[in-house]
Amino acid sequence: MKQYLLAVQLDESAPPEPEEAVQAQLARTGKVTDEMKAAGVWVFVGGLQHSDASTVVRTPGGTTTLTDGPFAETKEQLGGFWVIRAEDLDQALTWAEKCSLACEQPIEVRPFDDGSRRR
Repeated sequence: MKQYLLAVQLDESAPPEPEEAVQAQLARTGKVTDEMKAAGVWVFVGGLQHSDASTVVRTPGGTTTLTDGPFAETKEQLGGFWVIRAEDLDQALTWAEKCSLACEQPIEVRPFDDGSRRR
């Protein structure tokens, strides 16, 4: 089975959701995670703080620099993710659809690199 990243794409420029909506979303995504665990495809899940809490580390020419804020200057950022094992892309896309419905955000599906591209 291949591993896939199901990445939640979050528009950080949108106004914050009311607390009741956030709690309902967490309940829905929790149910999807429980379903993944029961199906044996779940590996890991995580939510992230907004990108303004990030630090970018760069090492050009061996000199380390630290920059506050996101790497990409864009309103769409990684908001959270699931890592799953799936038989194929179609199965991963089916799980991504469930995740998108639960969190009401776009989900980017990306396979983990198994090294085959370097051969």
